[in-house]
Amino acid sequence: MGLEIERKFLLPEYPADLIREHEIRIEKEQLIDQTYLAIHGDQELRVRKIQDLTSKQVEYTHTFKKGHGIAREEVEYSISEGLYEQMINAHQAVPLIKKRTTAVWGDKVIEIDDYEQIQLLVLEVEFASVEEAENFNAPGWFGKDISSEKQYSNKKVWQELQARKG
Repeated sequence: MGLEIERKFLLPEYPADLIREHEIRIEKEQLIDQTYLAIHGDQELRVRKIQDLTSKQVEYTHTFKKGHGIAREEVEYSISEGLYEQMINAHQAVPLIKKRTTAVWGDKVIEIDDYEQIQLLVLEVEFASVEEAENFNAPGWFGKDISSEKQYSNKKVWQELQARKG
């Protein structure tokens, strides 16, 4: 099982000026539909439909995550469109949709997730070690560090979205 080590920040605004000034270089943009199949304690099981906005290529994944905070165990693998559709249709849930912009800022790869359904903008940075993550000094434009705040986790936000549909 792999270990995902990341810090998340509540991005106050999309960094259009930094992109225009070439301080941030966009590598790819994707539209991600994310649906949770099971959530129990610190464990989650989800599926995603990921569309590359440039090539229009679509991939489907199935993911198991365990843990809270900046370091969590993760297993993710590709699945077929048919299997994805079966799971989505059986579940009848509203997917959490986010536009993900993957970019390079300095020597770091950053991911900006724009959740239009809920008016939320989050920036993530992945690290090779917990020590590297803990020692990272984020610039002010990243916004508030929400790495350990459960109310901003994708599964919590998805659960709130399900409650709204009823």
